[in-house]
Amino acid sequence: MAGVNKVILLGRLGSDPEVRNLPSGGKVVTFSIATSENYNNKNGEKVEQTEWHRIELWEGLANIAEQYLKKGDMAYVEGRIRTEKWTDKEGIERNTVKIRGNALQLVGGRGAGNDGATESSSTYSGNSGGGYAPKSAPIPMPPPAEMAGSGSDDLPF
Repeated sequence: MAGVNKVILLGRLGSDPEVRNLPSGGKVVTFSIATSENYNNKNGEKVEQTEWHRIELWEGLANIAEQYLKKGDMAYVEGRIRTEKWTDKEGIERNTVKIRGNALQLVGGRGAGNDGATESSSTYSGNSGGGYAPKSAPIPMPPPAEMAGSGSDDLPF
């Protein structure tokens, strides 16, 4: 039986990424992203429902998250749902649902503030070779004055 396990999230980090260095020399970064949904309930009252998602990034993506992400930043994550089961110290079986990220896009860039405006973005993706490099670089935009031209004489028609 075949299936698809793909998650796409765009949200704000609830805390700075937590970094764990593994004995093997690898690295894992975990953080939570909040996504919100607004709707009107049966009484016509506006309701905001927030969901928290635990994100886990490995190796190269972990390095990028450690270097560039901080609490309040907007991030786009693609990955798959992973359910982990374990037994705690009291012998109780526990479950945790995580998103194992395989692509990360930094939204807003440094200095863009937390107002949701996108100054720039960089997309990173894991690959089988272990290298993590930008999939696409931000396209620099000229200042608005250069885009507008000097008047209607600049129009090609």
